[in-house]
Amino acid sequence: MSGALSHIRVLDLSRVLAGPWCGQILGDLGAEVIKVEKPGAGDDTRHWGPPYIKDAEGNDSREAAYFQSANRNKQSLTLDFTQPEGQRLVRELVAQCDVLLENFKVGGLAAYGLDYASLKAINPKLIYCSITGFGQTGPYAKRAGYDFMIQGLGGLMSLTGRPEGEEGAGPMKVGVALTDILTGLYATVGVLAALNQREQSGIGQHIDVALLDVQVACLANQAMNYLTTNVSPKRLGNAHPNIVPYQDFPSADGNFILAVGNDGQFRKFCEVAGIAGLADDPRYATNKARVANRAELIPQLRQATVFKTTAQWIALLEAAGVPCGPINDLQQVFADPQVQSRGLSFDLPNALGGRTPQVASPLRLSDTPVAYHSAPPLLGQHTDALLQGVLGMSEGQITALREAGVI
Repeated sequence: MSGALSHIRVLDLSRVLAGPWCGQILGDLGAEVIKVEKPGAGDDTRHWGPPYIKDAEGNDSREAAYFQSANRNKQSLTLDFTQPEGQRLVRELVAQCDVLLENFKVGGLAAYGLDYASLKAINPKLIYCSITGFGQTGPYAKRAGYDFMIQGLGGLMSLTGRPEGEEGAGPMKVGVALTDILTGLYATVGVLAALNQREQSGIGQHIDVALLDVQVACLANQAMNYLTTNVSPKRLGNAHPNIVPYQDFPSADGNFILAVGNDGQFRKFCEVAGIAGLADDPRYATNKARVANRAELIPQLRQATVFKTTAQWIALLEAAGVPCGPINDLQQVFADPQVQSRGLSFDLPNALGGRTPQVASPLRLSDTPVAYHSAPPLLGQHTDALLQGVLGMSEGQITALREAGVI
């Protein structure tokens, strides 16, 4: 194995999305990632189908596509750490690992002696990353947290959806589990920072990452809009709270995105659209004025955009230097020449004899590029090999563990 993290071994006790997403990123960067799963069941998302990946004959397998999105470059070890012997094996693995990822409820692993304080005594260099809904402290600490709940509680849904008074108005979650994904990214950043600090101090540390914390942090400019004014921003559909026009507009054959970022671009758009006079109108000449007069301006622009197709608008506006773009479905996304040129989809051979489609990492490192060495594993696919190779166990010892239901 090669990569920026090829010297790192990760023990991944996490399930579903935020933790596994972090583990996959670390694996893409070269880390050895050992995914610990419950015997006979595994990660919950193994069963979140349809759809399922295909086997060698082209038939649906039992492997859900959802699981495949966050678990490549990992080895699956089935291990029941509710049993004392399973706990012992986790401790032996921890002694040889650099990072542990977990997303159990606060205090959940302490009952098995697998909390940070216990494992730090075994391996002081261990970086122990805990991902929870609400963090290790606070009145909600012991609550379970789920992406959908956090999008609501953390304010994102109050900003997403059509404005009040429009047909279909109401709060809306984002179409992917964005809070989980962002939490996985922040967890990765925390792990990398802790690894860097360990190079200087020689010791590890505990990382506390909470979905709610991440969601609030990622409200970004909308959070600052509120903190600056004490007025909660309202849903604007596809419009931008601070820039106008910056939203979708109808075309002759669908819709397109117009993303005017400054007054010069607005003037260029008006010229292309044959409504140059609007750029000289004091109500619309500056972005500040356009934001204040949004309700009057947008209908006029929409009346102008319906006379050309999306492709015509994009060609004209790109030539004029005005940011714009189509609204693609996923078939169009993966057929896009830029997406194909960047190699954002590929597939890996899997243990079923077929191939598993994957979405590429967006990270491009010149000297230590990401690598894709294995498709998401079958449940327990590497149990024997890991116990033999990492812990030096014999076939007889492994058989005894299997018969006892530990693995």
